[in-house]
Amino acid sequence: MNSPHNNDWRSKAWSLLTEAGFEGSGAWDLLVIGGGITGAGILREAARRGLAAALIEQRDFAWGASSRSSNLVHGGLRYLELGQVKLTRDLLREREGLLRQAPGLIDPMGFLLSDYRHSLPGRWPLNALLSVYDFLGRRWAHRYYPLDEYTMLAPRIRMTGLKGGTQYFDAVTDDARLVFRVIREAQKEGAVALNYVAAENLMKQGERVCGVAARDVTTGATTEVRANVVINATGAWTDRLRRQVGGEGHIRPLRGSHLVFPFWRIPVAQAIALRHPVDKRYVFLLPWQGVTVVGNTDLDHEEDLNIEASITPQEMDYLLEAVRYILPGLGIGADHILSTYVGIRPVIGTGLADPSKEKRDHNIWVENGLISVSGGKLTNFRLMALDVLQKATQFLPSLVVEDSREPVFAASGAQGILSRDLDYTLRRRLAGRYGPEMGEMLHCAKGGELERLPGADVLWAELRWAARTEQVVHLEDLLLRRTRLGLLLEEGGVAHLDRIRLICQEELGWGDMHWHEEAEAYKRLWKKCYNVPGDGAPS
Repeated sequence: MNSPHNNDWRSKAWSLLTEAGFEGSGAWDLLVIGGGITGAGILREAARRGLAAALIEQRDFAWGASSRSSNLVHGGLRYLELGQVKLTRDLLREREGLLRQAPGLIDPMGFLLSDYRHSLPGRWPLNALLSVYDFLGRRWAHRYYPLDEYTMLAPRIRMTGLKGGTQYFDAVTDDARLVFRVIREAQKEGAVALNYVAAENLMKQGERVCGVAARDVTTGATTEVRANVVINATGAWTDRLRRQVGGEGHIRPLRGSHLVFPFWRIPVAQAIALRHPVDKRYVFLLPWQGVTVVGNTDLDHEEDLNIEASITPQEMDYLLEAVRYILPGLGIGADHILSTYVGIRPVIGTGLADPSKEKRDHNIWVENGLISVSGGKLTNFRLMALDVLQKATQFLPSLVVEDSREPVFAASGAQGILSRDLDYTLRRRLAGRYGPEMGEMLHCAKGGELERLPGADVLWAELRWAARTEQVVHLEDLLLRRTRLGLLLEEGGVAHLDRIRLICQEELGWGDMHWHEEAEAYKRLWKKCYNVPGDGAPS
């Protein structure tokens, strides 16, 4: 990776990509297209099995839905209600494994469901549902609280008709950091991953796909990348590549929009799950990294996928209505919103009128050597990867795919003497995000950089480490995905740009003009796609 004033990491990775990087063989065993959690998981499991594996992503890693989810690692109580028992069981077992492997990156979170008179499903049916949920997850973790105890857990909750409530448990993560840590694990096993490289066209030998014509978005350079197996893990873009091999379109892109509030505006100690008063869909109020996230919507996305999505006034009003309904005394309005974001989920469409009724299982298509995968959930990325590799065995006869349930993540190990100066919560968070690299990250800090940025649980050293080692190409990569400052701080953190500028110029070698262009591009992007729509007034 790159070090201060050394930006040749990209050209080295480009050369490896072109040359197949493995003793001049000229072809990768496996090439993954798509740098979200699905592609990252496939790369990780392929590299673990000794395959010569590479990944390219047309934008930044986790640029799509994998940095704009609700950040839940969960079994999906709603899926169990819809009868998707196998999916729920798989998700819950994966949740438990991730909780054990990466505390600080994936953490347990309590969820509260209020019991109102005449509300559905009602106390006893819900208890039965949660009993099955806990049984499938092998964790007995739900409990009903009478009114006086429940209001201690959920102060300011709407009292009209309230009889009590139930607490159950799932888990929460930082989705973009999860993606990047999985990619880093693959890179340690010898895989190559390069962002801002677009797969322009599939290459074919006869009728069979044998690679892609790729373009470096940052320089315009083009090359051919040959591979024995090409994996299409491009999420909402899946159909674009499938059409090149005659595949039919199956992806139904759905919008998941979210509001972010300062925690002091909506101070919830654990998540609150409620059915929206209009359509009875589940909406969550989630404490996350010092803020409160409210989400999400589930609507068809009709716009160009290559244009970054932004929340609509109607979606904002829908989510605000949920907050006002469940916490009526807070007087929450659009002017209290800190930031917004929209993820486009790649759901397999079946033609149902209600998008929320579409199943969340993943599908795999094998067409003329191209293996496409889409659908699924953040939580079961490892199982999706194993399913894809099982399909790849028909093209890689020596590949053996068994689910040995090996950990996705390497153990964190020694964290360095500098970590002793940090409080336990921060040490745990850093160990989860950086794993074995935590000590190196802390040692890269310069004077004052082991301090938090005002208003966020992010060290200045994390910005320096990301700029130095984590393939940052644009300022938005640093502020929206390597760190989440663009979501956590007022106006996307622009008040701190002067100090961030020093780090970027030292680590990335950006001159004054380059910095100015990046800063202005970031400000425009934030105002367009992460700000309150319009003037902030409800429609």
